[in-house]
Amino acid sequence: MDYKLQIGTSHITEKTVEERDTAAFMGSGTVQVFATPAMILLMELAARNAVQSDLPDGSTTVGTLVNIQHMAATPLGAKVSATAILKQIDGRKLTFDIEASDKNGIIGKGVHERAIIDVERFMAKLVK
Repeated sequence: MDYKLQIGTSHITEKTVEERDTAAFMGSGTVQVFATPAMILLMELAARNAVQSDLPDGSTTVGTLVNIQHMAATPLGAKVSATAILKQIDGRKLTFDIEASDKNGIIGKGVHERAIIDVERFMAKLVK
């Protein structure tokens, strides 16, 4: 399938850290700071949103690899953003550079891979 994707395509997703985004709430830690799983979710959303509009109807992407560093804590109530930049296209495999930041600078960075799927075929494989 021929996709309309281009290297360098990017997207920024933003949010304010809420109680449900904290390590204490998620159980990944015990403090009221932006949890690593919440940061990864924000990064994945940025990557998905960067390419979704360029995919054919009935297609989407699913995450297949996340390799990140969480480098700094972000408190409850702070604004955070994640930037995803498409750096490689290998058939259906998409590779993104991802970075998260708050008002003090970079809080996380790494690489994220997603695979392009046909939703109907993907879901049909799950039904047995």
